[in-house]
Formats: sequence, structure tokens, C-alpha cells
Amino acid sequence: MHADKPNPKPLTPTDWMRARFKGVVEPLADFFIRLGVTPNMMTLAGLGLNVAGAMLVAGGAMTAGGLFILIGGPFDGLDGAMARRLGQPTRFGAFVDSVTDRWSEMLIFMGLLFYYLSSAHPQALLYSLLVFLATMGSVMVSYTKARAETLGFDCNVGVLTRMERYLVMAPALVLNLPWLALWIVAILANVTALQRVWHVRQQARRL
Repeated sequence: MHADKPNPKPLTPTDWMRARFKGVVEPLADFFIRLGVTPNMMTLAGLGLNVAGAMLVAGGAMTAGGLFILIGGPFDGLDGAMARRLGQPTRFGAFVDSVTDRWSEMLIFMGLLFYYLSSAHPQALLYSLLVFLATMGSVMVSYTKARAETLGFDCNVGVLTRMERYLVMAPALVLNLPWLALWIVAILANVTALQRVWHVRQQARRL
């Protein structure tokens, strides 16, 4: 009898994007390395751009804030690529990268919440609720994966992971359509968290 081959891990849109743009990211990583930029500097620069973007969003400057956030997004991929090109990837570096990603995203939501609570927007209450739901979904997407992996389960599934949320939020802010991004993230981030719960449940039942 032949032993069953393990099922390959499902390919997420994030995995697809990384593979698709590898030929662009790696030359950019080499360029910044030649300039003397370190992976940690790239991580902090990305965080700083997101902080600036969140502050602009809080003040109602959606397009300007969205542009800062849009520019800061690629730094998320470049810091890891630079570490790999330098032969310096570490578990602590990956940890810091993930933590700064969460801070960046939560700051954007905080900026939106501040804007709606401090403005006379006619639907401020509804949009504040959407900010909360989007934040909850984003946190649960990350938490379900982290918790599942500590227990030995694969959790690399879902329709709206970190990269997809960025691809929804940043362009929507640039186009001054924050409400559209909030509806999408509030719904699909929580759907993604439930997808991950179901995926882990299926693995647990097989065990």
C-alpha cells in the first residue's frame, strides 16, 4: 500500500501575490540593501507612513491619508524580502513584522473611528459600528491563525487576509470611499475568521 500523501496547503491570494510579484520585490529589496537600508528601517518606515496616514484620516483628509497608507503598504513585503536576501530572517524579526502590521491596521481604524465620532456625519453611529466590526474581524483573522498554528493546525485559508484588507482599504481611502471599505472589511474579515475556525475544526475531526 502507498502511504497517503499529505494534502498541500491551500494557496491564499496573499501567497499568489507574493509569487506573482517576486520578480519585482526582490530587485527592489536589492536596491534598498545597496543604499544601506536595513529590514528594520524598512519596517519602521512602513509603520511611520501608516501612522501619518491614520492621522490624516482622523482629520478627514481621506485621500491624502490613503496615499500615505498606499505608499506604506509595499514596505510590508520589502522588509521580509530584504531580510531573506541578506540571509538574516529571524523568528523575532517575523514577530516584530507581524506586530507592526497589526498596529498599522488598528491605527487606521482608530483614525476612521475618531473621524466619525468627532464629525457631524449623518451616519456616524452606523460607520462607527462598522469600524468596530472591521477591527474585530481583522483581529480575529490574525488570532485564529496564530492560535491554530500554536496547536499544530494549518490555518492558511480565507478570503480577506492582511494583504486583501490593505488592497481594499488603501484605494478606497484614496477615492474618498471609506464607507465602502468598512462594509467590505466588516463583513468579509469576520467571514474569513469563521472560515479559519471551520478549517481547523475539519482538521481536528480528521485527527
